[in-house]
Amino acid sequence: MSSFDIRRIGGRIGAEITGLDLTEPLDEKTVAALDEALLQHKALFFRGQHLDDEGQQRFARHFGPLTTAHPTVPALDGQPNVLPVDSEDGGRANHWHTDVTFVRTPPKASTLRSLVVPPYGGDTLIANTQTAYRDLPDALRTWVDGLWAEHTNDYDYAQGRELDEAEAERRSVFTSTTYRTAHPVVRVHPDTGERGLFIGGFAERITGLPTDASRDLLRTLQSYVTRPENVVRWRWEVGDLVLFDNRATQHYAPDDYDGLPRRLHRVTVAGDVPVGVAGGASYLLEGDEAPHYTTS
Repeated sequence: MSSFDIRRIGGRIGAEITGLDLTEPLDEKTVAALDEALLQHKALFFRGQHLDDEGQQRFARHFGPLTTAHPTVPALDGQPNVLPVDSEDGGRANHWHTDVTFVRTPPKASTLRSLVVPPYGGDTLIANTQTAYRDLPDALRTWVDGLWAEHTNDYDYAQGRELDEAEAERRSVFTSTTYRTAHPVVRVHPDTGERGLFIGGFAERITGLPTDASRDLLRTLQSYVTRPENVVRWRWEVGDLVLFDNRATQHYAPDDYDGLPRRLHRVTVAGDVPVGVAGGASYLLEGDEAPHYTTS
């Protein structure tokens, strides 16, 4: 086993891993130790690894089979598992979300690798949805244990403003196939049994509640997720790699770098169907099983 050090960044989430060269092969014991660290810290940060696309995919495969890049958005040319996240091509995910929750089988984990970073701003924030759940008042926690939410990729991108031509085209691509899936509001983690809030930007409404009540409840639950004590903030340097547990986190990339270039590559690890407190599994409302996405 390769030796490495774990330095906690936040009290509730995040650890920096030092002492590993990810350009070199990792043995099974090292991978198992990293997997254990991921379950504990939810997000792992690796400085200055300078991987290429093949290296990022090789690292991600240690944690399971890869998804293709995205259910609807085109992959990087020649790299079907790599999604370019480019600020100059609309890659500004400045809303809290968990990756691809609008399909029935969202990713297990996501990796992000920095290629171009602005001189200021452009950080990534990652929140622990399990500690957020534990922070809920007892009565609210008991109530949401039995609730379901509808997630969709066809949500209000404009948020009250008119889309320009480029934004409208990106939205058309993103929603070229509409997906709508019912997930438990509280997801039981398949590896640890911990409970966490499974909502975020793709969660459009709570099943069975009137629209206003649904929005108010989602807003309330989201406010627990994004409390500062539940959030770690990573200042990117070129060559960094981040791995986070998509089953126990949300993330956000503030658009605070004045239109300067910012480019990351994302590779995601295929996950399983979310399960709620009572044992019910997520189910499709619209769209298909996205087999082109969830297979390796």
